[in-house]
Amino acid sequence: MTAKEHYDNHLGDFYSWMAGDFEEKQREHQQFLADQGISPASTKFAIDLGAGHGIQSVSLAKVGFNVKAIDFNRQLLTELKQNTKGLAVEVIEDDIRAISKYAKPGPELIICWGDTLTHLESVKEIERLLFDCYDALTENGKLIISFRDYSAELIGESRFIPVKSDAGRILTCFLEYFPDHVRVTDLLYEKDVMGWKQKVSSYKKVRFLPSSVKNYLEKIGMKVIFEGIVSRLNTIIAIKE
Repeated sequence: MTAKEHYDNHLGDFYSWMAGDFEEKQREHQQFLADQGISPASTKFAIDLGAGHGIQSVSLAKVGFNVKAIDFNRQLLTELKQNTKGLAVEVIEDDIRAISKYAKPGPELIICWGDTLTHLESVKEIERLLFDCYDALTENGKLIISFRDYSAELIGESRFIPVKSDAGRILTCFLEYFPDHVRVTDLLYEKDVMGWKQKVSSYKKVRFLPSSVKNYLEKIGMKVIFEGIVSRLNTIIAIKE
């Protein structure tokens, strides 16, 4: 199953529940932007790739950017429109790999947050997207990316990861490792009047070394100015020189 099919038929229905309190997460992300000195400096135009239900788009708009928010999942796009109402956010239904179509008049910031990069089909596709981001950015424009590190293989019971639960839902992920990807199975249990029901869906995520992303960005002409773990995600900020 592709990432889009997985979101359309499974994860999109409960993604916002899984992500947690929207206002709290949005404030945390806006504080991260402030801590890193991220604010409009030239075109005031930013692109949010894989915008989801809008945590990053809202944060960018609140610090003064005009945002194009791109995502392929209609459930999340509906929530995105509601969460960004009244803000300078244009909601776009498309694949993030189509970024070049939306790059005018020239973004000074592109963000690809969460684990979106690993949803692509291969390391080559990730490199292609990173190059397209570099190509689209204005001079001194910044790229912010975050992703999970699947390079180290979990074994045995550690492959079962409890994600979230409450009185009516239990979500667990199971990971299966292959040389170039990890197969992620989301097991959701939901309670209704008839009792508990199980829903299962799987998709793959690309495996790569975090250092390879940094090396590729430097190879194409970007300078990494921040590298660290933010909200349990490998996070890089790079500037186009």
